[in-house]
Amino acid sequence: MQGSNKGETTPLNGKGLRIGIVQARFNADITDALASACLSELEALGVAASDIHHLQVPGALEVPVALQALAERGGYHALVALGCIIRGETYHFELVANESGASVSRVALDYRLPIANAILTTENLEQAVARQTDKGRDAARVAVEMAQLLATLS
Repeated sequence: MQGSNKGETTPLNGKGLRIGIVQARFNADITDALASACLSELEALGVAASDIHHLQVPGALEVPVALQALAERGGYHALVALGCIIRGETYHFELVANESGASVSRVALDYRLPIANAILTTENLEQAVARQTDKGRDAARVAVEMAQLLATLS
């Protein structure tokens, strides 16, 4: 997390944070790897397993609805969106990628709740596989960092 304008960073500490994760099942090999990396990183950052609510939905378009339900439920410091959209031969890729991304952002803004968006949008399976672990870890780090940041602003 950025501190003063000197570029100093505050160590990430997830102790005491409640994190919700919504994972799309579509492209399950990729999303399972994203979830595994995310969960491992959250644990490494000190988030207790009992403070993580992990649920699955059919695909990327359903992720925002579940995020909204968690946000409405309350009690979370941050949420994580996990999914994988791989370009196909039709316009459907653009529709799913654009709508899921915009909807995740809308939920975050409407509820003033940080959401780490790790819904991968790739040209092919190889790109998705190359990103699955790093993006899962990144999502965990973003969730904790943003939760810490918002805590300092309240």
